[in-house]
Amino acid sequence: MSLQIPHREKANGASGATKAVILVGGSSRGTRFRPLSLDVPKPLFDVAGHPIIWHCLTAIAKVPTIHEVYLIGYYDESVFRDFIKDASSEFSNLSIKYLREYQALGTAGGLYHFRDAILKGRPEHIFVLNSDVCCSFPLNEMLKLSREKDAEAVILGTRVSEDAASNFGCIVSDSHTRRVLHYVEKPESHISNLINCGVYLFNTDAIFPSIRSAIKRRADRPSRLVSYPSTDNLESSFMVDDDDDESGKNEVIRLEQDILSDMADSKQFFVYETKDFWRQIKTAGSAIPANALYLQKAWQNGSNELAQPSANIIPPVYIHPSATVHPTAKLGPNVSIGPRVTVGAGARVKESIVLEDAEIKHDACVLYSIIGWNSRIGAWARVEGTPTPVTSHNTTIVKNGIKVQAITILGKECGVGDEVRVQNCICLPFKELKRDVANEVIM
Repeated sequence: MSLQIPHREKANGASGATKAVILVGGSSRGTRFRPLSLDVPKPLFDVAGHPIIWHCLTAIAKVPTIHEVYLIGYYDESVFRDFIKDASSEFSNLSIKYLREYQALGTAGGLYHFRDAILKGRPEHIFVLNSDVCCSFPLNEMLKLSREKDAEAVILGTRVSEDAASNFGCIVSDSHTRRVLHYVEKPESHISNLINCGVYLFNTDAIFPSIRSAIKRRADRPSRLVSYPSTDNLESSFMVDDDDDESGKNEVIRLEQDILSDMADSKQFFVYETKDFWRQIKTAGSAIPANALYLQKAWQNGSNELAQPSANIIPPVYIHPSATVHPTAKLGPNVSIGPRVTVGAGARVKESIVLEDAEIKHDACVLYSIIGWNSRIGAWARVEGTPTPVTSHNTTIVKNGIKVQAITILGKECGVGDEVRVQNCICLPFKELKRDVANEVIM
């Protein structure tokens, strides 16, 4: 006689409490987001007029059962203090707290380290969101699927081209039941074009035992020689002692590499496939397609934050209330203008982000670019990147046999002289460009 396991929802109540965790990383990460991450942590970079993690919180606030959100990372506490203060007043139904890791613990290691805080109040589910993804975050739909299937885990998936798929975690699923049959992180050969979007919903009874098992597997491996890259340290090579290893390296446990493929072996792991937009925000240039997607979503939803369309405003365009834009300047589509920015007469800005206190002088042209804080673009200057296909997940292009960034990025306090043309360049902070440059990284 087989014992029937009681349906979890009936045991815990039909609408059990849910918590959310946003993984924000730390200062040693985000190097691909330079030069922008030199001045602001990537999760706080403004895309479509708001920090990247604000978009995550907007989606979380739409789930009625979520009242607590944890940001987990290893930035200093002071980094998120002002953001949390502002977000707590804007999202008054959410308690938002930052939990700081003492070192990088990996995407699953951080969850496990703070398990007591997360499990306080006995939530039934936890959402885990990577902060560096841009999508519509269909969290309520994932929760609905989880309840229908009595799932232990639900992963958000999307379809990409076969060429792009191997750059992401790939999911093989049963098309009828939506159950995940197989999961491989960045496979060497093609297995599926359904990829991991970096948004998860876990049953709390399932995720923490899974992480514990992964830590135990790591600890049970035989001691190994720790090697150093330099022969100077040869005598310092040593056999790892289990006690040291478990407290340090063993806690670097990643959801993608260490947990999800094992969860696919359990029968209660499902995928919710989104047909809506999705982009990863890894490189600095990828902020431009993310900005466009979030602005288009706000436009479709009738957001009153966006500028009203006119002869010189091609929607969607976000203009901060403190910015000054000359009525003859033409903006859009997909443009974000930050606080206290000045845009002069006859200027043209398209598919770009202009950060706070920047100045674009009269008749200048800015296309497919990010203009850094306090930067100045001279009169009749032209700063431009190259458009990439809407379906592309890559922000590099090949010019004259050399791979260059498609988006032009000026770091903080850069200056472009009058009538100077800057094309497909990345410019580090505090540089003055007095001559035409193309396809260069300006150090």
